[in-house]
Amino acid sequence: MAGNKTFTMIKPDAVKAGHIGAILAKINEAGFRIVAMKLTKLSTEKAGEFYEVHKERPFYGELVDFMSSGPIVAAVLEKDNAVEDFRTLIGATNPAEAAPGTIRALFAKSIGENAVHGADSDENAAREASFHFAATEMF
Repeated sequence: MAGNKTFTMIKPDAVKAGHIGAILAKINEAGFRIVAMKLTKLSTEKAGEFYEVHKERPFYGELVDFMSSGPIVAAVLEKDNAVEDFRTLIGATNPAEAAPGTIRALFAKSIGENAVHGADSDENAAREASFHFAATEMF
């Protein structure tokens, strides 16, 4: 998946607020092609497994609780320079610091409820995509 694919989740806060369509529109307008997508809900166990890299951080428990609090939209996106371009599109983790027009500037409530997740490297994009999708589910 190096270079042209990334992974994202529309988080429970944005799903609950009804922003799925608007966020997907921003993704499409930015030139990404959706190669896999599903609406699902992470169990506490699965959310903990997904965010295991943060297990020693003080916010881990809160993050797991939040990510298992409601449905999410998981998606694999394709575009040249996918990871970097998507990170630019979503904006800073803190929506108050996110550039105008970015997904987080438009739809995030706070640092914790920041609307979307975006993989931070090609390696993590591949790992995160395979966590949510079988190879036969990515087109």
